[in-house]
Amino acid sequence: MEKFSTWRDPGTGIQPFLTPIPPAQGASQALKIYTPLGYIIGAVRTVLFAVPLALYIVGRILGLLLTPVPPLRRVVSNIFTAISARLALVLLGLLWIPVDVVTRKKGRSTGPPGTWNPGRGDVIVSNWCSWIELLYLAFRWNPIFLLPIAEEPSSTDSRPSTAQSTPGRRTGTGSAAISTPSNASRTRVPILGWKQASLLEMISHSGYGPLPPRKGAAAPLSLEQIRAKADRPVVVFPECTTSNGRAVLRFADVFSNVSVPVKGFSVFLMCVRYDPPTPADPSLSHSIPSSRVPNPIPHLFTLLASPALNRTMSVRLLEPSDSPSSQTFVASDFLAPGAKDQLGEACAQLIAQLGKFKRTTVLGWEEKSAFLEFYRQKT
Repeated sequence: MEKFSTWRDPGTGIQPFLTPIPPAQGASQALKIYTPLGYIIGAVRTVLFAVPLALYIVGRILGLLLTPVPPLRRVVSNIFTAISARLALVLLGLLWIPVDVVTRKKGRSTGPPGTWNPGRGDVIVSNWCSWIELLYLAFRWNPIFLLPIAEEPSSTDSRPSTAQSTPGRRTGTGSAAISTPSNASRTRVPILGWKQASLLEMISHSGYGPLPPRKGAAAPLSLEQIRAKADRPVVVFPECTTSNGRAVLRFADVFSNVSVPVKGFSVFLMCVRYDPPTPADPSLSHSIPSSRVPNPIPHLFTLLASPALNRTMSVRLLEPSDSPSSQTFVASDFLAPGAKDQLGEACAQLIAQLGKFKRTTVLGWEEKSAFLEFYRQKT
């Protein structure tokens, strides 16, 4: 859409915020006949989602009652969270989720994720495309989810540059003198801290940017403060918002005080990809949150009303020996001298390689916030 062309990344040409749509010519006559019936089927399937929701809530209540007995509380919480999240994934049509552990050595898979086993206080770093990968993470590891806290960006700081550029060599003359946009002159909004969030809070916040700080509240906790006391793995989404799955957004500086190789805890890198949408199967990515109806119920209904019964999401995990927390990690392979956020830059490059994504050169969560404001005005 031309009216949203301002939010096309100048370095890659990718529009990472709009919901992917299938080709207009692909709809069959059978699909057109199915559409009215789809609303009824979608309503029934949506009601069925009350089952995993109820199981999750029961698990949370039991967890609160068992607070005096932490080991038993963790076991009960893990069981109920895993069952409810996996049931929700099945209802979405994700009957089987292929998982590959990938090594940087020729990019070959090392088989099942046996060695990919984050423990208490370890950090899982992932791209963020939808609320659906939150269900997967909850099913596999029942981690601590974090929401970033930051001041709201001003509109002048958040609108991307309209100057177009093409990726390429940055030396020479003529056709070789191709430049990429610089972020140095752009004002970025710092992440002030983090808020621990439940699975339901994370799902309802999917698509939005960081939370604004509460007036009169205590200073938000740092990642290290949360991680040091964590009894489970901690998940960090450095993009701080969701993309549409076409690229990795510019990472916020969320690991500014962490050098690589990381010491004191392990870092596990994950990348999620969804198949492109078809006329019978809308996109699983969720880049635009709903505002009039509780988020993400409209997206959930759209998925459940479609005739697709078997969907695919692929999960790629980086072999721990290639992680930035491996003591054999060579930082100079990823970092320029004087890099402000060493761990963030290394993670961004590795996740892009894992998913075979391009990285946006300019667009990040600040631009996403401005895009959502503009989108609400135009729709």
